[in-house]
Amino acid sequence: MSNSNLDFEKPIIELERRILELESKSQERNTDLLALNQMRETLGSLIGEIFSKLNAWERVQVARHPERPQTSDYLSAIFDDFVELHGDRYFHDDPAVKVGLARLEGRSVVVIGQHKGKDTRQRLAASYGMSNPEGYRKALRLMKLAEKLKIPVVCLIDTPGAFPGVGAEERGQFSAIAVNLMEMARLRTPTIGIILAEGGSGGALGIAVLDRLLILENAWFSVISPEGCAAILFKSSEKDKIARAAEALKLTSVDLVRLNVVDEIVPEPLGGAHRDPPKMAETLKGVLVRNLQELEAMDVDELLDRRYEKWRSIGRIRPAGEDEEAPEGREGIPDADGGAAK
Repeated sequence: MSNSNLDFEKPIIELERRILELESKSQERNTDLLALNQMRETLGSLIGEIFSKLNAWERVQVARHPERPQTSDYLSAIFDDFVELHGDRYFHDDPAVKVGLARLEGRSVVVIGQHKGKDTRQRLAASYGMSNPEGYRKALRLMKLAEKLKIPVVCLIDTPGAFPGVGAEERGQFSAIAVNLMEMARLRTPTIGIILAEGGSGGALGIAVLDRLLILENAWFSVISPEGCAAILFKSSEKDKIARAAEALKLTSVDLVRLNVVDEIVPEPLGGAHRDPPKMAETLKGVLVRNLQELEAMDVDELLDRRYEKWRSIGRIRPAGEDEEAPEGREGIPDADGGAAK
């Protein structure tokens, strides 16, 4: 049972509470098991109905759910023998970025993940997942190591944005991200990334120019947060304005696939990744392995050509009068077996 404070999840939380009460009573005396099973079926239907109709702003809230699995959870659930490395060899070690060597189904990989922190102490140390320039330089150091060792790079993306402090700017925040974009574009080894929750602007893009960019079903990726967009365009922090901004930004997984910004949507367990982290990790591991097998089968020059074409082809000018309907609900999101949801 989730301890969610999301408004649209309140009916789910209430029904879960009633089921727990009934289950506890069933241990004390004989309870109608048929009624209990019917309530469980109703719960599954309710979760499916609510989450199939989420708007863009509600999906942003799911991505920010306090119980949503983070990089640290996936490092232990998906990878074996992870050895963390530290420091950018220029300034210091940025806790907002975890990097290291690991094994994935027997293959050696370099893993780079943005880290938000699990408790207040970790979050403050990691600036709530907002990387400093030394974080991006540390990531690049490991990418170049992967290129030298001829092993793939796996990036776990989850940040509200790059750290906006004065010190970060003085130490070259913009140039650190820009150098990463250039080097990732020509890195001579397979690269893949997954947007786990939040993909905030250049903070996410700094480790996202890759051969394959995947996104979890309820994650988002945008040049600005809905709150920031609403503050600039509407000079407002009202919820309806933030929701309107979220819709306009086209930041959901379905929108991003349609716009060719990301390559594939990874389906989440019913009700979101926070409701079944082990299942989410299992699904993500299978998707990672499949994509890496495809990338490793390519010649490195072909890999670079495809990477170049992928990023150069994003965006197009739509002829006047052409109208394109935005997808609704889960349409276009693959099922766990890879088929597209209807």
